Amino acid sequence: MLQDPNIDSSLTKNQSLVLESLNDARGPLSAYSILDKLRNKGFKAPLQVYRALDKLTEFGFVHRLESLNSFIACKHASCDDSAATAFVICDSCEVVQEMSDISISNFMAVLANKASVKPIKSNIELHGICNDCEKK
Repeated sequence: MLQDPNIDSSLTKNQSLVLESLNDARGPLSAYSILDKLRNKGFKAPLQVYRALDKLTEFGFVHRLESLNSFIACKHASCDDSAATAFVICDSCEVVQEMSDISISNFMAVLANKASVKPIKSNIELHGICNDCEKK
């Protein structure tokens, strides 16, 4: 759910700072990269970052990219409406495109049905080389 942290008064100072850091980032950030960026704002330990990331993920403001062990700010307002989100990741420039639509959710529902599993939420990560990097 794409949302300005200043609008949501339920975010703590640390959560707002972590979300702002992810919103300003060019690509995905690890928790330790976030910690390094926020040391001058009073962050001293990885636990502060992880707690904020856990809540931001729970609120739908942040996604974890499992394959990169990193995080990105949510860029799709429709994530809450979809049971599945796909991320297309360029392995060269690390640009991440977030995609969330009904066709992805339908595909995952078919897979879950075949496996006799009740889907709750899933993320798909597709790695490749983007057109811009391929042209270089």
